[in-house]
Amino acid sequence: MPLINPDFSMKYAKFILFLSLYQFSFFSIFSQGNAPKAFGPVPTENQLNWQKLEYYAFVHLSVNTYTDMAWGLGNEDPKIFNPTELDCRQWARIAKKAGMKGIIITAKHHSGFCLWPSKYTDYSVENSPWKNGKGDIVREMAEACKEYGLKLGIYLSPWDRNHPDYGKPEYITYFRNQLRELLTNYGEVFEVWFDGANGGSGYYGGANETRKIDRNTYYDWENTYKLVRELQPNIMIWNDGGNRADLRWVGTESGYVGETNWSLLNATGDVPDEMLRHGVENGDSWVPGEVNTSVRPEWFYHKKEDDKVKTLPHLMDIYYHSIGRNGTLLLNFPIMPNGLIHEKDEKAVSDLAAAVKEAFKVNLATKAKAGASNVRLKQPEFDAKKAIDADTETYWTTDDLIKTGALTLSFDKPTSFNRFLVQEYIRLGQRVKSFTVEVFENGQWKQVAKETTIGYKRILRFPSVTATKLRLTITDSKSSPLISEIGIYKAPQILTPPSIVREKSGDVRITPADPESDIYYTTDGSIPSKDSKKYNGPVTTDGGKIQIKSIAYNPLTKKSSEVNGEKFDIARKNWTITSIEDSKVNAILDGDVNTNWHQPNRVKMPADLIIDLGKTEKLKGFKYLPDQNWWANGIVSKYQFYVSQDNKTWALVSEGEFSNIKNNPVWQTISFNPVHARYIKFTATGNTEDNHAAGYAEVDVVTE
Repeated sequence: MPLINPDFSMKYAKFILFLSLYQFSFFSIFSQGNAPKAFGPVPTENQLNWQKLEYYAFVHLSVNTYTDMAWGLGNEDPKIFNPTELDCRQWARIAKKAGMKGIIITAKHHSGFCLWPSKYTDYSVENSPWKNGKGDIVREMAEACKEYGLKLGIYLSPWDRNHPDYGKPEYITYFRNQLRELLTNYGEVFEVWFDGANGGSGYYGGANETRKIDRNTYYDWENTYKLVRELQPNIMIWNDGGNRADLRWVGTESGYVGETNWSLLNATGDVPDEMLRHGVENGDSWVPGEVNTSVRPEWFYHKKEDDKVKTLPHLMDIYYHSIGRNGTLLLNFPIMPNGLIHEKDEKAVSDLAAAVKEAFKVNLATKAKAGASNVRLKQPEFDAKKAIDADTETYWTTDDLIKTGALTLSFDKPTSFNRFLVQEYIRLGQRVKSFTVEVFENGQWKQVAKETTIGYKRILRFPSVTATKLRLTITDSKSSPLISEIGIYKAPQILTPPSIVREKSGDVRITPADPESDIYYTTDGSIPSKDSKKYNGPVTTDGGKIQIKSIAYNPLTKKSSEVNGEKFDIARKNWTITSIEDSKVNAILDGDVNTNWHQPNRVKMPADLIIDLGKTEKLKGFKYLPDQNWWANGIVSKYQFYVSQDNKTWALVSEGEFSNIKNNPVWQTISFNPVHARYIKFTATGNTEDNHAAGYAEVDVVTE
C-alpha cells in the first residue's frame, strides 16, 4: 500500500509545477537579461545616426545673391552668377571648426538655377561666367566635405520658377532626373531637403504667370521617396508638414522648437503648425524635428544685414531651444557674391562653438553618487549609476509596470551649477511625459524646473545654485522611463546686448536684458566701451538719421556684452495716418515691434494705409514688419507702394511680393529709384493665408 495517495501526489505535483510557472512568469520580467521592450514608435537606425549629428550647416548661394532678393524669380540671367573667389573648402573649414557635422548645399533654389551642370537644363553654372562654365559647385562641396570629414546634404527645391513644364506631369520626370543626378554623382548623401514653398508666380519659360499645384499629390511623394531611398539607402528625407518623411519642420525658421517636443507624428492627416512645433504625443510614426534658421535674418546674402548677424547670446538661445529641446540644429550661412562666408558669420559660429565647449566642458555628475527610488529587480545593468556612466547605450530604468521614479545624485561637498542635461534611451521609444528637477540647498529641497518631454536630449538653464544633492523625478511616463545620461554643469554668464528702439517722438530708448548691468553707448558709429557715454535715460535726437551702438557692462565681473547697433532713418514724430480713424493704428509707428494693428474684418483687399510724413522727403525705399506673434494672421505677402505730394495724385513706385515672409517674418526692406514725396500709400494686395486680413507691426521709410 503506497504511503501517499497517487491522486494526492499528482495534484501536489501539478501544484508545484503551477507555482514554479507562476514564479517564473512573475519574476521573469525582473530577471537578469530581460531588458525592457520597445514602447510605441521607435527611430530607425538612420534616424538614430542623424539625431547624434545634432548640428550641421546650410549654405545658400544662387542667382538672387546678385539681385539682392530673398527668392529668385526664374528669369535671372545666368551671366550674373560669378562667385570669383568661391572656396567650398573655406565653408567646410568654418563648419568643422564650429563643431558642425555636415553641410547641406542649396543645389537648386526656387529660381531653378542649378549649382551643378545638369544635363537636363541650360539654366545652370554651365552657362555662367564662373570658371567659364566649366565649374560644378556641388562637386567642389562634396570634395571639401570629404576632406574635412563632414557629411554632405543636398537641397533641391521642388518648385522651379524657371522651368516651362512646372505644374504639368512632365516636370515630375525632370525633377526626378535631377534627383538621380545629385544622388548618384557626388558620393554618399546624409540628407535630402525638399523645401515647402510650392507653386506661385514665375517665369516658367517665358509664360510669366501664376501656377498652383497640390503639393501633397503633384510630386507623387511616395514614389519620389522610393527613388531617393533606392539611390541612397542611408539617407534622411526632410519635407514639410503634409508629406511624411523621415524628419519634420518645426513650424518656424526662427530657431525654436516647442518646450514639449515629441518625436512623433501620425502617418496620415493634416499637420497644423502646433503639431509641427510640439509633435504628437500618441503619434503612430517616428518623425523628429529639425530646427532650421540662418545666422542672419534672411537665407541669402544681403549686404544690409552685415550688422544683423545673430549675437552670441541669441545663438546660445537657439542652441538651447533646438538641440536642448530634443531637436537638431541646421544653421545657415548666406554665401557672399564673391563665393565666401562673411568674416562676421564665421566669428559668430566660432564664438558659439567656444561658448558651448566652455559651458559643457566639466560634467559634475561624474563626481556624484547615484541612487534611485526604484530599480529593476535583480538587474544591476539598469541601476542608477548607468545614468552617469558617460555611455548613452546604458540606462537606468524602473520595473516594467512603474511609470514614475526618482533618481538622486549626491555630491561630497556643496557644488555650484546652473545647467541640467538629461537623455532618454530612445531606441526603445520616447516615454517621459513630465519631470521635475530639485536641488538640496541650505538643508531643504527646492524645485528649479518643472518640464514635460525629454527625448534624445533636453538641456535646462536656471540661476546658479549651490547644493549637495540633485533629484530628477519622473512624474509621468508612457511606460517605465529609460534615462541614459544625466549631466550637470556650471556655465559662465554671457551678457546679452541691450535692445535699442526709436520711439515715435524720435528719442532712442536702450533697454538692458539684465537690469543689474550698466549700459554704455555711442552715436558716431564707434565701438562703445565703459569709457563711452553711460545710458541714464532716453537719448534725445533732432529727428534725423542716427546710428546707436551699445553694450551691457557688469561692474562686478568687469565683462561686457557684444555690441548691438541700430541705424534709424528719419523720426516719425510728425507722421499721421490719414486713411484710418482707429487710434490704435498708431501702434505701427511707435517703434515697438511687439505692438501691432490689424485692419477691421470688414475691409477687403486691396487695403490702403496712407501716411502723411509731415513734409516732403526724398525717399528711396520702404520697410514693413508683420505682426511678430507666433503664426500671426494677416501677414502681407503682396503689396503696391505709391507716393504723392498732395494726397490726390499717386505714382506707383514699387510692387511685388515679400518672399518667404510667412516662415521668416522679419523686416522687409524694398528699394526703388529716389523720389520726392510727402504722402506714402502702402497697399496690401495679398497675404499668406489667401484671405483679406492685413496686419502690421511697423511701417517705415528709407530716405536718400
